[in-house]
Amino acid sequence: MTTLYPLKFDPILKERVWGGEKIQKFSGKNLGFKSNVGESWELSGVQEDISVVSNGFLKGNEINDLIETYLGELVGDSVYERYGNELPLLIKILDIDGPLSLQIHPDDNTAMERHNSYGKTECWYIMEAEPSARIYLGLNRTLTAQEFYDMCKNNTIERALNVITPKKGDLIHIAPGTLHAAKGGILVAEIQQVSDVTYRVYDWGREHDPSTAREMHMDLAIDCIDYNLLVPESLLRLEGFCETPYFKIQEQEIIEPLVKNSHFHDGFTLYFVTEGSVEVFTGKTMEKIGRGEVVMIPASLGEYKIVGKGKVLEISCI
Repeated sequence: MTTLYPLKFDPILKERVWGGEKIQKFSGKNLGFKSNVGESWELSGVQEDISVVSNGFLKGNEINDLIETYLGELVGDSVYERYGNELPLLIKILDIDGPLSLQIHPDDNTAMERHNSYGKTECWYIMEAEPSARIYLGLNRTLTAQEFYDMCKNNTIERALNVITPKKGDLIHIAPGTLHAAKGGILVAEIQQVSDVTYRVYDWGREHDPSTAREMHMDLAIDCIDYNLLVPESLLRLEGFCETPYFKIQEQEIIEPLVKNSHFHDGFTLYFVTEGSVEVFTGKTMEKIGRGEVVMIPASLGEYKIVGKGKVLEISCI
C-alpha cells in the first residue's frame, strides 16, 4: 500500500451567536462571508461534518473513508479495534466573544442510548484571553435538582457558579456532567471525543427573547448534571498535561528539533500549533504547519522530525 504521510485538513467553519473575529486574526483562515464565527472544526469525524484532507495525493478524501481504507496503518491497530472506521476525536478552535450558554455534555452510556453517539469528555486549552474573560465551572455549593432548575428559570444561577479568570496556557479538563460556560473574549483549542451532543440549560436571557432563543435541553440535562460542590482548581491541569480515558494532551515548546517515532505508540498522533509555526519532516516529505492548524501523524509513519519555533499540543488517542 502507498506510504502514508502527515495529513492536513480543510477547516469547517461554524457561525455562532457568541462568536467573534479572533479565529481569522489568530490563524489567517479565510472566513469568506461568514460573520460571528464561533467554531473552526480543525479535524472532525462527526457525520455531516467530516474533515477533508487538504494536502498531498490524498487531498479531497474524507478522513473516515481513509480510516476504512488504511485501517490500523492510519489510526493504529488498538484504536481501530476500539472505534472502527470512525475518527474518535474532534478538534476545534472556539472564539467565545459573547456569552457561551451554560451547558453540560452527557457520558457515553447516556449519549449512546439517547443519540446513538459517544459522550463528550473535553479539554480546553486557552490560547488567548482578554482581561474581561471569564469561565464558569461547576457549582460553588451543592444544590438539589429542583434548586438548580428554579435558579435557571429566575435568572439567579450565576450566583451558584464558580467563576475563574482564564489566562493563556491554562488547560482545563471538563468531564461529562460538569456545568460550564464562558464569556468576554477567549480563544480556545478544544480537544474532545467525537460528539456534537450538548445540553443547554441556561442562555443568559437569550432564551426568553424570540429573536435570540435557541433550543434548550433542561429536560435531557436534569438527570445528567453534577450538582455537587466543585473546586474549580481541580479541573486545571498543570504543566500542560491532561490524560482522560480517551486521549492524552502534552504541551510541547519547539526550540530544538523534536525527533519522534510513531512506532513507539500504537495509534495516530495529532499536533495542534498554538504559537509560531513548525515544519514536519519525514524521509520524503515536509509539511509546514501554521498557528491554529492541525497535522495528523499516521500510526505507520515511523520516524519524523518537528522543526521550528513555537508551541504545539501533542494529542494522542487512547
